[in-house]
Amino acid sequence: MNENPEQIALAKRSTKDIYERQARHWDDVRPTSLYEKPWLDRFASALPPKGRLLDLGCGSGIPVAGYFLGKGYALVGVDYSETMIELARQHYPDTDWPEVEWKVQDIKRLSLSGQFEGIYSWDGFFHLSIDQQRDVLPKLSDLVKAQGAIMLTVGTGEGEVTGTVGGETVYHASLAPDEYKDLLSQGGFETISYVAEDQNCMGRSVLLASGKRA
Repeated sequence: MNENPEQIALAKRSTKDIYERQARHWDDVRPTSLYEKPWLDRFASALPPKGRLLDLGCGSGIPVAGYFLGKGYALVGVDYSETMIELARQHYPDTDWPEVEWKVQDIKRLSLSGQFEGIYSWDGFFHLSIDQQRDVLPKLSDLVKAQGAIMLTVGTGEGEVTGTVGGETVYHASLAPDEYKDLLSQGGFETISYVAEDQNCMGRSVLLASGKRA
C-alpha cells in the first residue's frame, strides 16, 4: 500500500544518510540467529558447492555473508555506507578471510569485474525505487554465470512504503511478483519461486531464481 507521497519522497532522499548514521546501531541490534537460514540453504542448494557470490547491501557482513564464507564461497560484499563496510572489514578482515572483498558501492552503479555463481540481497535491494529496480535487475541477471542463481527479499506487490532503522524512517519499494518473475525469466532463469511474508522467516517475502541459461 502506498503512503503519503511527501513522506515517501523524504524517506527516499534520506535512506542512504540514515544507514550511515545508524550503521553501528544496526550492527549492534541486527538479529544474528540466522532466521534466514532456510532460504540461505535453498539458495546455496541452487549453486555449485564453491564459487563466487555477490552480496548487495551487505551491511556489516553479520550474519549472512558470514554464513556463506563459512561454507567456503568467495564473496564480494557491496554497501553504499562507508561505515557498514568498515564494520564488515573489522568482522571479516582480509588477513583472515582472503576470499572476501568489501566494496563501498551503490547497487545502482556497480563497478565489478567478472561474473558470479550467485547474487543475493537480503533486505537491501528493496531500498531501490520501482524504476531503479526495473533498471538494475536485468543488469544483475547479466552478472550471473550459467546455472547460477539470484535471491532477493522484496515486497508483496508494486508500491512504495516506509520502514525504520534506529527510529529513523527509510524507504522501501517493490514490483509486483509477476513482474519480478517476468524480468528474471527474460534474464535467463529457468526456475523462479516466490513466497510472500514467509512466517518461518520473520515475514520476509523472498524471490529465488535459479538455473540460469548459458
